Amino acid sequence: MVKIIQEESALTPQSPRQLLLDNYSRVRHFTEQLCAPLVVEDYVIQSMPDVSPTRWHLAHTSWFFETFLLEPNVPDYISPHPQYAYLFNSYYNSVGERHCRPKRGLISRPTVQEIYAYRQYVDECISNFLTACSQEHLDKITPIVTLGIHHEQQHQELIITDIKHVLSCNPLHPTYLERTIGPSQPPPPLEWISYPEELAWIGYDKDGFAYDNEGPRHREFVDAYQLGSRLITNAEYLQFIKDGGYQNPLLWLSSGWSTVQAEQWRAPLYWEQHDGHWMIMTLSGLCEVEPAEPVCHVSYYEADAYARWANARLATEAEWELATRQLPVEGNFVENQTFHPIPLTTQASSTQPAQMYGDVWEWTQSAYLPYRGYKPAAGALGEYNGKFMCNQFVLRGGSCATSITHIRPTYRNFFPPDARWQFTGVRLAREV
Repeated sequence: MVKIIQEESALTPQSPRQLLLDNYSRVRHFTEQLCAPLVVEDYVIQSMPDVSPTRWHLAHTSWFFETFLLEPNVPDYISPHPQYAYLFNSYYNSVGERHCRPKRGLISRPTVQEIYAYRQYVDECISNFLTACSQEHLDKITPIVTLGIHHEQQHQELIITDIKHVLSCNPLHPTYLERTIGPSQPPPPLEWISYPEELAWIGYDKDGFAYDNEGPRHREFVDAYQLGSRLITNAEYLQFIKDGGYQNPLLWLSSGWSTVQAEQWRAPLYWEQHDGHWMIMTLSGLCEVEPAEPVCHVSYYEADAYARWANARLATEAEWELATRQLPVEGNFVENQTFHPIPLTTQASSTQPAQMYGDVWEWTQSAYLPYRGYKPAAGALGEYNGKFMCNQFVLRGGSCATSITHIRPTYRNFFPPDARWQFTGVRLAREV
């Protein structure tokens, strides 16, 4: 736990300064909690270019606070190692050169122990700075600290998804954390919930934190549509597989079909057959595919093909957002420590969709593009979202690896259409 130095003259239990320090400490500590089940050897592996070693995530999130908070605001700040800026920059071109992303796993030093020492050093500097700075200065830098906290939560999710991919490459099927899986009941039947046409306001409009890509708030006309009352399950996706879904080119986008052929996809990522039974690699080891669980680790291509096979389609992100307006943000998030989607245990409502948050990120058919009037933030932090608005699709709702304090109805996640290592799943939509 980060030790926070308190001065009674500057801090009170409910002061904004104390709350900021507490939030910073809580999130930084939770990152290290997520790493607790790992052994040292787990920290250093990069199993594919999209995966980063756990050690890199721990260092990069510290570099973020160092680069965007400490160096510009603490005149006598000295980094433990100047080359860390080169090793742990991710994609901020305006900040400086960086190490090649696909080769992050080829670096054996600094050691895991040194990275934890780096985190502690940065945490102590942040704590001292936030405690001692003037109120005027605190008001100025609070948005940057808050962005850094949410940035760390994004990397907490990546730590989980990336280590799952790392462990899946091991034929011993090692576990991250043991989990007891009991028998589950079949889910309620899939129903269709109708929504009227509407000229609706879309995007973030409340107080508090949101990423720049969630605004500006704007109006979109949405035709009447229907949304599936729950997520698509493994059992339903198995019917798609058994019906030759991966062999039928008429179900696939052209680039999707090319990917299926090139990668020899025959099932979702982490599925494999043993003695005629479908098994799935989970963070609790190799398990039988549970029919009632939401299907996950499917790409946009697979989600789109399944929807077409089911005589339906994927929702637009505006449709998805409108459907959540009256729903509480609750579900199976990383705080539950299941690290896996779970079956729907309650009866699906005929008027409100279930599982809209948590379990799996839901692919939408919406390309990741700027909202009307969008402008990236000034400076290096403007590289955070805007420059990725090309060749990607939007996902909504969070997953079992997402923090509940990180998600909201307007949150726009995005990945290229062939990405499968995130907890991504399927909800159907259709015309009225």
